Amino acid sequence: MKKTQIAKILCAMFLITTATGCGAKSTDDKVTVQEPGGSITVIDNTDSGENEAGEPGISIAGIDTYEKLEISDWLDSDTVVVSKENEALGKMKLEELADSYPRSLYLYNLNTKEYKLLMEQEELNLGGAKLSPDKKNLLYYGNSLGDPSYYVLNLESLKSFRIAGEVVGNVGSADWADKDTVIGAGYMNGAYSAGTDGKVTVLKELDQKAVYIIKKIKDTVYYNTGDDAALTALDLITGESADLGLKDVFGVYPSPDENQLLVLQYSGSKQLLLLCDRDGSNAKTIAEGVELGGVSWSPDQGMIAYSLKGDENGTTVGGLYIYDMLTGKSTQIAVNISNVTTCWSPSGEKLVYTQWDGKQYNSSIVALEYSLKK
Repeated sequence: MKKTQIAKILCAMFLITTATGCGAKSTDDKVTVQEPGGSITVIDNTDSGENEAGEPGISIAGIDTYEKLEISDWLDSDTVVVSKENEALGKMKLEELADSYPRSLYLYNLNTKEYKLLMEQEELNLGGAKLSPDKKNLLYYGNSLGDPSYYVLNLESLKSFRIAGEVVGNVGSADWADKDTVIGAGYMNGAYSAGTDGKVTVLKELDQKAVYIIKKIKDTVYYNTGDDAALTALDLITGESADLGLKDVFGVYPSPDENQLLVLQYSGSKQLLLLCDRDGSNAKTIAEGVELGGVSWSPDQGMIAYSLKGDENGTTVGGLYIYDMLTGKSTQIAVNISNVTTCWSPSGEKLVYTQWDGKQYNSSIVALEYSLKK
């Protein structure tokens, strides 16, 4: 698999967004969320018994929708991190973006509906913000046109720095490795780590390699490279590498306890979502379709959210699902959606999904109820 194939999957991460509220209509067994230019049907399984995936045990208690808003993370049960247009900055000067305002980062209180500005910058859209594990820093990206740059914001001082420099140049990706460290791939080759103090270092073991994906668990770095995009585990203490036996990988998501991995993998014309141990063993497929994404673990590791596009009577249909680790069953909670990212509330009782519609992001917060049905 070539690097361009992976780039097509990752490019949706670089689109930015914004937001207000919109309403929802209920029927006996489903909730339809009205959106501009269409609708999203959300499945309510409270009284539906079994669905095609088995006994769900998961139902929807309620849903709140937010138009023109990207919700990317949770500070606490009442506060989310959002990106939205900032009219105070004036419209963008670039001709291609002249109809829009720069998007800035805010904290948004779900109860009071109040925004607190975190970071703004003229002529730059900010988004994709993720809190560090200790919630003291915020990793985000900014762009206008073209590739994004990555930044770290200290939430106490509200000072930020761009991840770049002589030793690494521009960077191609960024993700939290732990509460004090960001890890990512270089723009062209190699990989780096960056501390919340702004110090950036190159991972010498991966120098000159075309790294597509990189994740870190304790002293082990997981990455893929080469035409076959094989997943490799690098022990940073011993310097030894191990092939996990998984090729054509385009996504890796460590579990909260760091003992398991979710892996997105190409398989011919299809894509698979695999669950395996840290060493790649005991791999099993939990989802398969034309396109997969929107993957996230619930905080207690009991559930997995993912989006899936599949063929149904010759038509490609998209949906949002929750996989129950206890029952091994998946429940569909929304249909007619695509280009989705997801994140869980700290309690795991609510799930945000944010969809890019080609022009803007719209977000929904789904309140979930769980009961094991036998």
